[in-house]
Amino acid sequence: PSSPASPRRVWIGTMPTVRLDRDHLFERLGETYTQEEFELLCFEFGIELDDVTSEAETAREMGAKEEVVAKLSDRTIYCIDVPANRYDILCMEGMARALRIFTGKERPPSFALAEPGERLAMRVESASVDKIRPFVACAVLRNVSFEDERVYDSFIELQEKLHQNVCRRRTLVAIGTHDLATLRPPFEYRALAPETIAFMPLTEPDEGGRSFDAKSLLDHYRAAPECKHLKPYTNIIYESEVYPVITDSTGLVLSLPPIINGKASRIQRHTKDVFVECTATDETKANIVCDTVVAMFSEYCNFEVEPVDVIYANGRRETTPKLTSREYSVALKLVRETIGLADGDDLLPPDKACALLERMQLAPATYEAATDLVTVRVPCTRSDIMHAVDVIEDVAIAYGYNNVPEKLPATLCVGAPTPQNLFCDLLRDEVARAGYMEILTHGLCNTEENYDKLRIPRPPKDALDAVLLANPQSEEFEQCRTTLLVGALKTLQHNKSLAVKGGIKLFEVSDVVFRDPTADVGARNERRLVATHTNLTAGFEVIHGLLDRVMTCAQIPPAHAYAGDSLTKDDTAYFVPKFDDLEYAVEPADLPTFFPGRSAHVVLYDLAKQRAGQPHKTVIGKLGVVHPLVLANFEIDFPTSALELQVDAIRQPRSSS
Repeated sequence: PSSPASPRRVWIGTMPTVRLDRDHLFERLGETYTQEEFELLCFEFGIELDDVTSEAETAREMGAKEEVVAKLSDRTIYCIDVPANRYDILCMEGMARALRIFTGKERPPSFALAEPGERLAMRVESASVDKIRPFVACAVLRNVSFEDERVYDSFIELQEKLHQNVCRRRTLVAIGTHDLATLRPPFEYRALAPETIAFMPLTEPDEGGRSFDAKSLLDHYRAAPECKHLKPYTNIIYESEVYPVITDSTGLVLSLPPIINGKASRIQRHTKDVFVECTATDETKANIVCDTVVAMFSEYCNFEVEPVDVIYANGRRETTPKLTSREYSVALKLVRETIGLADGDDLLPPDKACALLERMQLAPATYEAATDLVTVRVPCTRSDIMHAVDVIEDVAIAYGYNNVPEKLPATLCVGAPTPQNLFCDLLRDEVARAGYMEILTHGLCNTEENYDKLRIPRPPKDALDAVLLANPQSEEFEQCRTTLLVGALKTLQHNKSLAVKGGIKLFEVSDVVFRDPTADVGARNERRLVATHTNLTAGFEVIHGLLDRVMTCAQIPPAHAYAGDSLTKDDTAYFVPKFDDLEYAVEPADLPTFFPGRSAHVVLYDLAKQRAGQPHKTVIGKLGVVHPLVLANFEIDFPTSALELQVDAIRQPRSSS
């Protein structure tokens, strides 16, 4: 949990920006650079110097008063954009170490577990925490000094960066750091009723600080302006029946994850031994975060970390942090081909490939000529390395993209739309020429809108056809839509200022989503066309005419039983013999979304299957006058007709001339 002074930040999935004191960074690098030289170094390493500023300049840009700006530092700050998965360079320690290794000033360190005389233990009451936050990882850093204010600030900032990044704003992992000297192990992690948890949080002042029970504390954070940076996190556990809490053997509360630490165990300038705990809903992420925190600051204790035993109620015992390295092998030939260095072995000889990998902290790197394999050890800090292709990417970064020879590709690649998209573009043009205005609506909707408001009975849970969101952020977006009609009707609902006289014609060509156990992802997309016509009268004949126009453009003739003698010889010549295996018809149907007696199915007949004695009739759409109750549900005041059609059904490859 963060420092009480931490500003509110919102995770939006972009590249993190690390703010580093320039002079302190150069001091750690052992070299002074001009801004142009440092920008080049960042580019070569795969990061970017985004801005050069200072605390005073930043405050001035944000509109702070001059008396406030005058108290802030004018020291130059480098704002560096880093890849979102490089958790090891989110602080001064990690960034400086990575750049020193990249420039050859030092070798990658070896992280080790330093066994104490007796390991500390964290006991987990699984029966309670499984309901809310089941996992925890712990570690101890010994003899760390925070006398240098820059080290303390970096320690807090790293936790905040991790919270906003891999921890997903504390929903996956929450970090707590404590002064071990103030605690009495062993520790216990459990979940209790919020009214039974009482402690003084880190946000309280040294003098006159209050204790809160957990529920009252969260209410306070939701209301107090000075604690607005903590308000977003309260939603994570606020409605839970139990709250997670970590205590020592005396009952002292260390933290209320993922909200705040207790004040009694706070990190101070004189702290020497640090106890780190990471509670999580994802055990893998917990280990990554714990490893990252201790690995970054283990340089102050000879890269040694003291392990802690995490003992679960079922008897499972995990020793954390893991600090384990992994081994990856990749063929040097594949490395050369992927990067674009396959024209000559001298462009990337084995010894150079190994040296480049070690500059990226993948050490030791070795080459075996018999198998043409380059093998590396990936340290615990490089959790972003998940596949051999990641190793190849690091070779490319260290080699320098600007150093890769330019050449024309051997294969000529010409872009073209997919058959489905090409057909849909043509379909959009035709519908637009018919006077309809195209709309683009959201692919997610409310379950009530998708079923109840359209008067469609909800399927039972075991037969549900819709894809539901596991953790919807809003009641408005609970599931993937199974019909485009919802979006069209909502568009009418929110555009009542449009003149109805003369008609409002809307259409959309987009996807709906259905559950499909036969698909590899358990769901499938289906491209559809929806069109609505709103006027002083329903205008069913208008929407019916659009259907006939679409089918004509798709060169699918109407069945004789449907069209009768309405087709002229010229009309018949248009369809025959180019596509003579499909016909369509409109058949009356009783559909709850539409007015009784004013709705129908669009049916496609496969004549080839009919001749073979196979099932040949397929319902591919529906049209009708929208039911008054449906219009009332969407607050639409005028009669409306609608058509919804499966696009892929009329564009499937057929026999052609």
